[in-house]
Amino acid sequence: MTGSSLFVGVDVGASRTKAAVLDAQKHLLGWAVEKSGIDFSATADRCLQTALQMAGADAAAVSKTFSTGYGRKNVSYSQDTRTEIGCHAKGCYHYFPFAITVIDIGGQDNKVIKLDDAGRRISFKMNRKCAAGTGAFLEEMSPRLDIPLEAMDDLARRSTDMVKLGSFCTVFSATEVLENIRNGRKVEDIVKGLFYSVIKRVMEMDAMTEKVVMTGGVVANNPYLVIMAEEILGRSILVPEHPHLTGAIGAALYAIEDIGETHR
Repeated sequence: MTGSSLFVGVDVGASRTKAAVLDAQKHLLGWAVEKSGIDFSATADRCLQTALQMAGADAAAVSKTFSTGYGRKNVSYSQDTRTEIGCHAKGCYHYFPFAITVIDIGGQDNKVIKLDDAGRRISFKMNRKCAAGTGAFLEEMSPRLDIPLEAMDDLARRSTDMVKLGSFCTVFSATEVLENIRNGRKVEDIVKGLFYSVIKRVMEMDAMTEKVVMTGGVVANNPYLVIMAEEILGRSILVPEHPHLTGAIGAALYAIEDIGETHR
């Protein structure tokens, strides 16, 4: 594929870097996800190549690239940047074009974003000061339980007697986890308790509107979190097909809009 027909969004998070390739009709053609590592620029370069390969395209086909996230200014091939809040909001509204509350559970922070029927942001809240309720919380607990991070979702689903943890603090929760292990509690019951702590923490950040959308890499890798959130809310929750790509898709959508405004 050649010619200026594609648009790229790159979301450089503290934990993972995501790239999304869209065509002018806003269809997702290719994507990539990698650990951000210590060289954000190099990781963003690799993600672009992988995403373009999936799309069956080369760099010459890219008309514009926008970046977002913690390391958005480290993307050498990006023409402009947009905020994480704006990109996650735009990415979710693209799939669910009505009034929604977006819950994004990331590796280092959580976001709760409220949009009206037109996709305009009404409010947002972020949790940056504590790892509790984020992917970092689960990553911290994984080695303490001596289980792979990717095994947590299946274990939580198998729980029959959830352990409720009294503290939201990562440090204190670790102590509670060790005490429960010593007391013979099943690993799956402890893991479900950890999942519950994550969801409970996010739900307490703000009141939820009727339509709720959940996104983020933590959600993509642990879909049981959505089921638990639905049980707490008492209603269904919407999840886009690729919840971990929402920010990158939003950045690409901004790039498409920017071209349209330039050509007016």
